[in-house]
Amino acid sequence: MIVTISNIIQCLDEIAPFGMAEPWDNVGLIVGNRNREVKSILLGLDPTNRLLEEAVKKKADTVVTHHPAIFKPIPSIDTADPSGSFLEKALTSRLNILACHTNFDSACNGVNDAFAELLGLVEVKPLVPDASHEGSGMGRIGRYQTARSKQEFLDLLLDVLNLDSVQVAGLVPDKITTVALCGGSGSDFAELARSSGADLYISAEIKHNMGRWADEIGFCIIDGTHYATEKPAMRLLAEHLRHYSKKQGWNLTISETTTEKHPFSTVDKKSYG
Repeated sequence: MIVTISNIIQCLDEIAPFGMAEPWDNVGLIVGNRNREVKSILLGLDPTNRLLEEAVKKKADTVVTHHPAIFKPIPSIDTADPSGSFLEKALTSRLNILACHTNFDSACNGVNDAFAELLGLVEVKPLVPDASHEGSGMGRIGRYQTARSKQEFLDLLLDVLNLDSVQVAGLVPDKITTVALCGGSGSDFAELARSSGADLYISAEIKHNMGRWADEIGFCIIDGTHYATEKPAMRLLAEHLRHYSKKQGWNLTISETTTEKHPFSTVDKKSYG
């Protein structure tokens, strides 16, 4: 059976309906041809030139990313710029590029459910429910059956995020039972997390004013970085694609990037002193 980009789009739409994407988002087919045959898919969080080079090396014809390669309308394509170089490389290499962004953030068994599951939370529900899709929506809030100590929780969190450290506004509670989270940029949901009964809130790109608010009101916000809070979900998306492919009887190679890494590193006095 020949599998086309249209088939992959339909698959992604079933996994994370494109209709759930935020109005400002750009999801689905970004570069390519809906009628083109697909044999090998490479998944990565970010649309980078390194990812495309990996795709070419692995002979993948299709790349699926979380963040869209074209996010806002662009007035020109400057191929000296990384984003322009990406588009040039995708077109000259005949690579199909698709994005599954805020629809996968909100989807049931998407970005935030993956994060909540890795943290061991139960009774998980959306922080901001989607009225049209049961179990879906932005962010998640869940609990531990037995409260975790501060040290137990932080050890687990750093392990899940694969980070050596995180930034914290406010004090981490000595005992943690209820946790709210939002993978990626979720600063605006911090107050809702507190009013929903969370002991702390984990997200990324926390705004300065929200950090001040948390410190003054006595609530804990943890910035786990955009990359680290969303990266685990790409493994889940790959699993979804493999399951769907097997069910349809497709002969596809579906792999995750091995070259992608966190764009930030930690520098302290010991590392340069």
